[in-house]
Amino acid sequence: MSLSTLGVFVAASLALVVVPGPNHIYITARGLAQGRAAGVASALGVEAGTLVHIAAAAAGLSYLIARSATLFTAVKLAGAAYLLYLGVRTLRSKEAADEPRVRVQPLHRVFLEGVVVNVLNPKVTLFFLAFLPQFVDPAAGSPALQIVVLGLLLLLLGLVSDMVYAVGAGALGARLRSRARLVRNVSGVIYLGLGAAVAFTGARSAS
Repeated sequence: MSLSTLGVFVAASLALVVVPGPNHIYITARGLAQGRAAGVASALGVEAGTLVHIAAAAAGLSYLIARSATLFTAVKLAGAAYLLYLGVRTLRSKEAADEPRVRVQPLHRVFLEGVVVNVLNPKVTLFFLAFLPQFVDPAAGSPALQIVVLGLLLLLLGLVSDMVYAVGAGALGARLRSRARLVRNVSGVIYLGLGAAVAFTGARSAS
């Protein structure tokens, strides 16, 4: 995998992880409800759940690449459609993401809850299928290893972002609520831009 590919991946991932999503809202809500330690525990739990998605993507996508280039291209185009859908839905939404109601729990339960929240989030699964394949080159070596490397990079970037939300939960939560419309518009534009880029790449690869 070339350094230029990794550089583009990191830049695109940074654009994605800064967009407030359900995981960020959950971490912020937990931090507001129980304090900074709970916010950090929930962030660690969320990213521990990301490891499950990485393993699943490495197994499933590498098998798909090995079986059929046409199916792999279809997955990439479906991923582009999903990102475009997220963009349109985000821009059209009238309310910010639902803020979960949280109860005070021990920190180990907070951590495990974060794992479950991420593992059972179908958006994360689809996102791995939509985003990671764009940077996998079957000719560059093991697709599974490439997916693991890219997934771990995304996890590290996501963890940094999650920690920012966890540590600054009080102030950030208030800012998100007061500027919900701006956050939705920026998020929607980012999703649309990435979806268009993915669609163009997928169409070019299929031709």
